[in-house]
Amino acid sequence: MAVRRSAVAAASAAALLLPAALIPATSAGAAAPPQATGGEAHSRPPAKQPVATGGGGAVSSVNPYASQAGLEVLRRGGNAVDAAVATAAALGVVEPYSAGIGGGGYLVHYDAATGKVGTVDGRETAPAGMRPDSFVDPATGRSIPFDEAVNSGLSVGVPGTPATWAKALEEWGTVPLASALRPATRLADRGFVVNEEFRAQTAMNEKRFRDFTTTAELFLPGGELPVVGSRFRNPGLARTYRELARDGVDALYRGGIGRDVVRTVKRPPVAPDSTRHVRPGLMERGDLAAYTPVRRDPTHVTYRGLDVYSMAPSSSGGTTVGEALNILENLPVRPADRAQALHHYLEASRIAYADRNRWVGDPAFSDVPAKELLAKEFAKERACLIRPDAALTSPLAPADPRQPGSGCARGTGGEEPYKGPSTTHLVTADRWGNVVSYTLTIEQTGGSAITVPGRGFLLNNELTDFNFTPLTEGVPDPNLPGPGKRPRSSMAPTIVLQDGRPLLAVGSPGGATIITTVLQTLVNRLDLGMSLPEAVAAPRASQRNRTVTDAEPAFLDSPERVALERLGHRFVRAPQTFTPSPEIGAVAALEFLPDGRIQAVAEPRRRGGGSAMVLRPCR
Repeated sequence: MAVRRSAVAAASAAALLLPAALIPATSAGAAAPPQATGGEAHSRPPAKQPVATGGGGAVSSVNPYASQAGLEVLRRGGNAVDAAVATAAALGVVEPYSAGIGGGGYLVHYDAATGKVGTVDGRETAPAGMRPDSFVDPATGRSIPFDEAVNSGLSVGVPGTPATWAKALEEWGTVPLASALRPATRLADRGFVVNEEFRAQTAMNEKRFRDFTTTAELFLPGGELPVVGSRFRNPGLARTYRELARDGVDALYRGGIGRDVVRTVKRPPVAPDSTRHVRPGLMERGDLAAYTPVRRDPTHVTYRGLDVYSMAPSSSGGTTVGEALNILENLPVRPADRAQALHHYLEASRIAYADRNRWVGDPAFSDVPAKELLAKEFAKERACLIRPDAALTSPLAPADPRQPGSGCARGTGGEEPYKGPSTTHLVTADRWGNVVSYTLTIEQTGGSAITVPGRGFLLNNELTDFNFTPLTEGVPDPNLPGPGKRPRSSMAPTIVLQDGRPLLAVGSPGGATIITTVLQTLVNRLDLGMSLPEAVAAPRASQRNRTVTDAEPAFLDSPERVALERLGHRFVRAPQTFTPSPEIGAVAALEFLPDGRIQAVAEPRRRGGGSAMVLRPCR
């Protein structure tokens, strides 16, 4: 792999390659008491804080172990891309139900040297044997049950995450993959302290995890849920990371790791006593060998004098956030009238989702009108639907951005099927001003629930992001399954520039709610006068062209809810996940402050609270 280098980078790479002190591990996934790691220094997790301000670089993610891994790389002279890969690899250890090398994602990068924003599309692809009707039961002619699709080899797409890491490091990094993987490899060997969040996510998945022998062996040590305060090791993942470090990502796409992945997809390790109907997958070794991450131009819109960059299709994140911002630019936003501002936010999101569902898919298979969706004139037409005194009715019909004058037409469209919350997000910045916003996933929390034997990672169920059948009968659907096709995503890693320099980086997990979470955070920060920590912490509501709007309990208890209901909005409590209270999204973000400092921001409470770190904190 070709890697850009400098004297400083070469020195830092050498430092990162120093051997790490490895601690003997027990059997795969076995929990041990904290003192078993050989010292008090390793018996406590890193301190967790939602806001950190300072200089020299920053990392924000959902987990302190992961943020610490990225900060370690920054401390040793690595740049934002190096730190992003290190953080992502560590998330594969401590957040294995949200992300890992069995999945994919999208990375957005700001290059301080050139002032340009670039992206890598590392979305999973369907095997060559996938057909438009692969999720249709031939016996009934109807879609197979969603739960049956999720927990199957059929739902597993060709992983894109390792290729994304290699591509990003080749394009913009300063250290080899082996160096970036070292902190995560050490973490997998030594283990991490189990917290309430990890136990709760395991408990949420316990029933289906027990249906697969390799998953139960790893994530239910001794047949039980991991104990809070115990240490969870994953020697299988450590060995896999070492193989990737030694042989490069070809170990997955053309080597032994890939062989194990394909065997597992085609013959999932179903427990002998399981009654679950598990469908085999279609993946072959050639599908892995054919995988390529794609360098794409980012989406770009201007908003209130700022430049907003995000991810282009195959993700719908950039086009949908961008269209909604363009619509909002036609509407008055007064921070003093919060209810009206939220009304406009919900309506802009509703409209943008109607257009997203109709037009966005993999551009290699569909003629996606991304440029037209992001046109200011189209947004102006769509904004004419929004009334200050009444909410629109969903499902709203899409407009054709290629047909001038179609934007103000009213009609009824199709409602997208429910997609559950999942995924993880991170942001990094370095001392030179480079920035990364990176969202990665294995789809459901827990992915397909299938662990590759001896490899320590779960496989994705990303192909369930395809529409199993057309959303609207008789209307072309760009998101049906197909051979080699990338399913549409909602991931929206975003970077905002002011006068050509980075101002904000933001993104979130949350399935289909990712788009609304990023959009609402931007509205909170740029329109409603909130600081970035306030914008992240504020109660959320998510309107996705559905008959009702999902909302967090704090939003349902707000005075704005009453005012919005008078306008015709209908709210329901957001679906319960693995947390005591329903949540929407889990933002990781950062801001470059006017005085030159960086403020890293994570969630104060959602998902148990995130982890923001800076290299040189201000006191």
